[in-house]
Amino acid sequence: MVRRSLLATIWIGFVGYTLWLAPLDQPFTWFFARNLVTLQWGEINAYLMAIFWMMGVWPMIYACLMFADGRMQNFPAWPFFIASNLSGVIGLLPYLLLRQRNQAFRDKKDYWLGLLERRSTGVVLLLTTLALIAFAVIVGDWNDYMAQFHSYAFVHLISLDFCLMGLIFPLTSLLDDDMQRRGVYRPERLWAIALVPLFGPLIYLCWRPALPNLPPTSATVSSSILEAL
Repeated sequence: MVRRSLLATIWIGFVGYTLWLAPLDQPFTWFFARNLVTLQWGEINAYLMAIFWMMGVWPMIYACLMFADGRMQNFPAWPFFIASNLSGVIGLLPYLLLRQRNQAFRDKKDYWLGLLERRSTGVVLLLTTLALIAFAVIVGDWNDYMAQFHSYAFVHLISLDFCLMGLIFPLTSLLDDDMQRRGVYRPERLWAIALVPLFGPLIYLCWRPALPNLPPTSATVSSSILEAL
C-alpha cells in the first residue's frame, strides 16, 4: 500500500508539473524533437541525444517484466508499454498502479514473450546503454547540457522523466514478483538489483532464468472459450 501511494503521488506530481511547464506550447520543443528523431547529431548535445534514446531502453526493461506479468492480470500490458514509449513514466505508471501482485505464470509463451525472455535481449539492452553513455561522455558538452536543462522545458522534463524511470523501479513490485516467479527471489538479491540505477535491472535481465513454457491450464482454456463465446 505504501509503494502504491508513493507511485500515485509521483504520477500526479509529474503530470501536474508537466502541464504547468507546458512544453508543447514552446517553439524549441519541436526543434529538439525533430532533430532527435531525425538523428541530426550536429544540432543536439550528445547528452540529450543519449538520454532520449535511453528513454527507449527503459520501456524495454519494464516490458521484459510487464508482459509476463500482464498475462496474469485482468488487462494487457501492451497499451501501457506503447504509452511509456510516447510519454515515459506518465504512460507507464498507470499499469504499475492498477496491477495486482502475483507470482505465477500459467500460460504459453508466444514469440514476443519468448523474445523478451531471452538473456540475449538483456545483453543487447546493456550494450546499447553502454554505447549511449560512452557517446555522451566522449562527444557531449556537460555544461551546455546543464544550461539547456535550466532553460528549456523539453530538456528539463525528458531528463526528469529519465530519472523517474529509475526512481520508481524499486517502488514497484514487478521485480519482486518476477524473481519469485522464476524461483530466484532473495531479499538481499532483490535490493542489490533494484537499488542500482539502470544497470541493476539490465544485469538482472542478462542473468535471470527463463520462465517454464507451460501449456494453458484447464481453467485458462475454459476462460478463453467463454470469452470467445
